[in-house]
Amino acid sequence: MAMAETFQGERHLLVVDDDDRIRELLKEYLSRRGFRVSAAAGGAAARTLMETLDFDLAVFDVMMPGEDGFSLTRWLRDRKGAAGRTPVLMLTARGLAEDRIEGLRLGADDYLAKPFEPEELVLRIEAILRRAQARPVQAQSAAINLGRCQFDPDRGELTCEGAAVRLTEAEIALLRRLSRCPHEPVDRLELAKETVDPSGRAVDVQVTRLRRKIETDPKAPRYLQTVRGVGYMLAPD
Repeated sequence: MAMAETFQGERHLLVVDDDDRIRELLKEYLSRRGFRVSAAAGGAAARTLMETLDFDLAVFDVMMPGEDGFSLTRWLRDRKGAAGRTPVLMLTARGLAEDRIEGLRLGADDYLAKPFEPEELVLRIEAILRRAQARPVQAQSAAINLGRCQFDPDRGELTCEGAAVRLTEAEIALLRRLSRCPHEPVDRLELAKETVDPSGRAVDVQVTRLRRKIETDPKAPRYLQTVRGVGYMLAPD
């Protein structure tokens, strides 16, 4: 137990919610679970914090006056370097499927509808952080050639024509899984196990985003292929 608390205590979270009661409750609960927590009541304050501090994960409420969580996620994903890859978990009172898909399309890593159990929030945070920190334990892997792009599974880095391409932690995890068995289809529901939507729709959104970054023609993918009736396959050079 002590080891788990030490691991969590190294993690700095940002909680953004305009509801003072919810924000303070989350800050108190997550702090008791061993996390270091900073909080903001809206988008402007959140931007200031993220421009001055490093965070291991951000929790954004979607429905906020002024700048909502979707806009804040879009801004974060447009940032350069490691900051733009900060994992995002979205909270909202709107549990509609289209809202979840919109959050994932913008680069969120997970989505939790209100009301929720605080323990579920902690478990989801821990799962995201595990994925973000995961590193292959086998010998160093060679970079995978994808036409004009290269993906390094060990570093979780994608470059296209020599330029770094920003990936979310969810996209890195997906590419790593597919790169473990190139030219072999991976079941869509297997890929969906650790996503916000076990039906596989979250995986579909992430694949669409990755194709825009990798493929010359995303509508006719050469490297990230759909295997009808099964799932997806990475087909490197």
